[in-house]
Formats: sequence, structure tokens, C-alpha cells
Amino acid sequence: MKTRLEQAGVAPTLSVGEVARRAGVSVSALHFYEARGLISSDRTQGNQRRFAREVLRRVAFIRVAQRVGIALADIAAALATLPASAAPTRADWARLSAAWRADLDERMAQLKKLRDTLDDCIGCGCLSIDRCRLRNPADKLAEQGAGPRRLWVGR
Repeated sequence: MKTRLEQAGVAPTLSVGEVARRAGVSVSALHFYEARGLISSDRTQGNQRRFAREVLRRVAFIRVAQRVGIALADIAAALATLPASAAPTRADWARLSAAWRADLDERMAQLKKLRDTLDDCIGCGCLSIDRCRLRNPADKLAEQGAGPRRLWVGR
């Protein structure tokens, strides 16, 4: 059943508290997202924030992307390709997430390698003094550059 506002052709809006509750985020997170330009609101005459319902899907998009490790700057760049007032669609998610796939695959490989070698050696010698001569004779890994050379994936 439509509300009177919907029947009159006016899209209903949500308060910041309603968006926070329905999206499962804190009010401060919504303020943060808005300050970063990821979401937007209108103000009432009493200076209260009001959000279009579409913001719920944008917040869900942001949370899912953050959950899989996408940097907020990359999320902002992705959302900037969409109309500010539109909710991301399934097709939008497919297109934008495809661009993140290679980075996610590389990070997953890095994490798997870290997990599998965590108890052995970080590859730069500082935690493997007693085994370093066997795994890295004459510090040959230093020729490849600084840092944990054995653990870098795809670099």
C-alpha cells in the first residue's frame, strides 16, 4: 500500500537513524560516507538529513566492497561512475566488481602464501636467523630488493 507521499508522486525519504538501522551501520558511518561523497542527503527546513531509499543499496554496495577489502578510494571511484541518485543495479555490481577481480585474486594468493609460510620464514632473515643460511645463502634475496621477498606474490 502506497503512502500519501507516494500517491502524490513524492518519493519518501528516510531519516539518518532509519537508514542506519535498516543498513546495519552506525549513524557516524553514514556521516563519514556522506563526507566522502559516497552517499548524499537532502536537508529539511529543520536541517535534518533525509535520504532517498536508494541510499540503502548504495550503503550495501559500500559495505560489501569494504568487506572484501576494496579500498574506500576505489569504492568512491566506482560509485562516481553511477548517477548520484541511483541505486547500483546487479549489472553495475557485476561491471564494477569485475574491475576489482585481479586485485582480489592477487591479495588472496598473497594471503594463502602468508598462511602457508607464516610459521617458517618471512623471507628477509629477521625472524629466521637460525635457518637463513639454508634458505637464503649469502643473502641472495637482497639482490631482488628490500622486504620479505619470499612472500611477495605477483610483484
